[in-house]
Amino acid sequence: MIALTCALAMIAVFLVSTVLVRRRIVVVTVSGTSMTPTLHPGEKLLVRRCGITALKVGDIVVLEPPRVPVSPEVTVLARLPTRTQWQIKRVAALPGDPIPLPAQKAAGTLRAVPDGTLIVLGDNNASNDSRLNGPYPADRILGIALRRLAGATSPEA
Repeated sequence: MIALTCALAMIAVFLVSTVLVRRRIVVVTVSGTSMTPTLHPGEKLLVRRCGITALKVGDIVVLEPPRVPVSPEVTVLARLPTRTQWQIKRVAALPGDPIPLPAQKAAGTLRAVPDGTLIVLGDNNASNDSRLNGPYPADRILGIALRRLAGATSPEA
């Protein structure tokens, strides 16, 4: 009876731990070339969910692209539930930092990154990032890339 109780307790601890880890850690697959040469399509990243306060310039983050309201109709359509298309970018500036040169055109008259936003750039200059979209809202952040996962597909492998 004691063995059964111990076994059930271990299973319960394992299940609770698994649920807690899955709330904090996710695996993301790279699917574009915006972060080449650092990251390549097919590579997998271990990502810890976090907010903007956990980030520093140079971190690689996973975030949802901003929704640009072209018209009221487009804004309404953008609110419809769809599969999230995550972007993987490098943090270039945080709230209060000067707008980096590559993002200045898209940032318009802003000279510093506004509160609640950040500037992100892909390592590839042809990236769809703050160069085109300006500051990204911080509420779009999924998390910070911790590391590549072993066995992930890479052209150098």
